[in-house]
Amino acid sequence: MKALSYFVVILFAVSYTATYAQDVKIGTEITTALKDNTYLSKLNYPKSVIRFYTDNYSGDSWTDSQHGWDQSEIALALLAQADHYGLSLSDYHLESLSFKKLKQWRDFPSEKNQRERVLFDILLTDGLITFINNLHFGKYNPLYNSSRIDSSRTNGFCADEILSVARLQADFQDAILQAQPTIKAYGDFQAYLDRFYAVNKGLPSTAEMAKIILNMERLRWISTQGENYIMVNIPSYMLEFHQGDEVSNFKVVVGKPTTKTPVLESEIEYFSTAPDWRVPSSIFRNEILPEILKDRGYLTDHHYTVYDGSGNEVVVNASTRRKIRNNPTKYSVRQSSGEDNALGAVVFRFQNPHAVYVHDTPQKQFFKRGKRALSHGCIRVENADRLAAMLLSYDDSEYRISELEDAIHSYEKKDFVLNKPLPIIITYLTCLIKEGKPIVYTDIYQFDKSLEDKVNQN
Repeated sequence: MKALSYFVVILFAVSYTATYAQDVKIGTEITTALKDNTYLSKLNYPKSVIRFYTDNYSGDSWTDSQHGWDQSEIALALLAQADHYGLSLSDYHLESLSFKKLKQWRDFPSEKNQRERVLFDILLTDGLITFINNLHFGKYNPLYNSSRIDSSRTNGFCADEILSVARLQADFQDAILQAQPTIKAYGDFQAYLDRFYAVNKGLPSTAEMAKIILNMERLRWISTQGENYIMVNIPSYMLEFHQGDEVSNFKVVVGKPTTKTPVLESEIEYFSTAPDWRVPSSIFRNEILPEILKDRGYLTDHHYTVYDGSGNEVVVNASTRRKIRNNPTKYSVRQSSGEDNALGAVVFRFQNPHAVYVHDTPQKQFFKRGKRALSHGCIRVENADRLAAMLLSYDDSEYRISELEDAIHSYEKKDFVLNKPLPIIITYLTCLIKEGKPIVYTDIYQFDKSLEDKVNQN
């Protein structure tokens, strides 16, 4: 009996040693394979894969018979359910990856399938890195294409590092999914998809599902990840002020299709009361100049002042009116503050290359309309005084609210600089989840078609 037990121990030790030797050899062959363009040409993120195996590689492959089988199965399951995250199954090498192969190598390790195991391991790594990048940046990000993302850390994010750290975590799947945006609208979409795939009831139409996928992609292009931010959604004509779990809603007027409001991210650094309006040159030439030429009282009635190229005020008479008509680019117009000022009582400033801003308006009647694409590109917000007061509260400056109210009522020029600049996102989402259901908005700028074409190429 003792002899039999001794034989079993020896047999196990020999088997373990042989298997361990094979696993070490897999690691060596992976390193060699990554110098071969035959392997690299199959990858979406070759530089990231090389970094994963050279900078962070622990020596344990996904097909290692001694370590990480649970992680390998979780990894493959994640890729096989990429559509649960609004992503395409065709992007993750699933034609070459299977649970059957994984089980085969676990149960019957052999040197005969070393090359196949090497390819499987590399493709699974690339699939996971692709999945992480697509979760975080999207696939069609207009700012960061796959080549740029693959080259180096992007905005502090590096998928191969995320994957390496995830392999050390107790909850491997959760560590991977942390790459997703934290913005509420995205979380609402993901919660909706989770419910749909778990229960498979209330099947959304094909059109609704297409809108969900498009807009989850757009939300991945947003870099803001904090819990406090303002989001303006152009198609819904709404501004949302997010403070943790609290969301305050404001109606907005956005740009017409001919003068679109741009998609951007910035920070509101300050807002001002009783602002002057420096009229954009295009509006001056196309809208105000014709009125000046036919109505001598137009400038006075609307509190406009004309300036020459040196910033000197111009007295408008018959002679100067002809000069302005003949050379309008040499002149500018400013509207003084007051109840008729186009910017209203408050304007919210943030840096951006488009020179747009959020502002009050004297034309309150437009907020009663359902379709509010009416501006030249800037964003008019309803109850701007309330939004300004909320910004002061967010900034721990409640004591200045009475000062704000006095400045608004008396049309006193005053800047309110925020100690904590607030992120602002101007985005274009043609679908959102409201009260647990997808709501589709009119594609007022016709942006969906080009993105749909890209998505449907898969």
